[in-house]
Amino acid sequence: MRAAYLKSHGGPEVIEVGELPVPTISSTQVLVRIKFAALNHLDIWIRKGLPFQLLYPHILGSDASGVVEQVGSEVKTIHPGDEVIVHPGISCMHCQSCLSGWESLCAGYKILGEQVSGTDAQFIAVPAVNIFPKPKGMTFEQAAAVGLVFTTAWQMLVRRAQVQAGDSVLIHAAGSGVSTAAIQIARLFGAEVIATAGSVKNLELATALGARYTINYKEKDFVAEVRSVVGKAGVDMIVDHVGAALWDKNMKVLRRGGKIVTCGATSGFDARLDLRTVFFKQVQILGSTMGSKADFWRILREFELGFLRPVVDKVFALDDIRLAHQYIEDRKQSGKVLLKVESY
Repeated sequence: MRAAYLKSHGGPEVIEVGELPVPTISSTQVLVRIKFAALNHLDIWIRKGLPFQLLYPHILGSDASGVVEQVGSEVKTIHPGDEVIVHPGISCMHCQSCLSGWESLCAGYKILGEQVSGTDAQFIAVPAVNIFPKPKGMTFEQAAAVGLVFTTAWQMLVRRAQVQAGDSVLIHAAGSGVSTAAIQIARLFGAEVIATAGSVKNLELATALGARYTINYKEKDFVAEVRSVVGKAGVDMIVDHVGAALWDKNMKVLRRGGKIVTCGATSGFDARLDLRTVFFKQVQILGSTMGSKADFWRILREFELGFLRPVVDKVFALDDIRLAHQYIEDRKQSGKVLLKVESY
């Protein structure tokens, strides 16, 4: 099969595209012929060298849509020819965390493309529990843009921060995949969204997705702008995956008793934290990683009802994956960046 993979860490130039063996499946697994895969910032971090022990060649990619090619002998509810979405989270599905709906707390939790090989290939073998039906009316291209970012944003807002109608929610990096999902989910629950971005294109996208206020952080001080919208008291909630570059300012605009939920740190992990602010303002700092497969059923239902929609920015050929990585690193994206695999 054709695949994009790593044999070492570094810049986009270390990504190789070539032939690898088609994976074999166990009795509880499903083999999917991939049509589209999606890129995430996670791919960039893995390529650069997150501290995981990788088995080379390591196939990148967490998201995919495609058609079931083969099913294991114990798989009874999925059939060859089914049009499906691959969920990125792998866990034991037996421990207390998994059975209580907190799969990402499983001691053996893995994400496709991170600790195990992923979706940037013609085929992938995954547990049957990771296979979901593609919603009616959704294209394969759109379906590939859903898994990681909507699962992550749902857990951040709904499970961790418990967003409610009337909450004021500040969402950074409005053009990113997680943020385009978070804006929609916050609006779904009746929250008022303030979105920041560094380009007019991404601010316009945020408005189209439901943000009531937008701030160009390159042109204006977002602290002053947020206070002009909600007052000196601050916002109820902040969705952040930027990290160190914005941490001090986030603390300034978060109200007493407010919540900041974080799932990443694209600008750096070493954020300065003044504990006096934490205990005096009684703020809640919430970490979040991915989300449950049970919630993913609900997410897909919202897509079928038309309350959520995928945001696809650009599609690259698999052979052009290096260009796709550079496109994301150059912060050009407005939504999801995809790889077209089906033509191979």
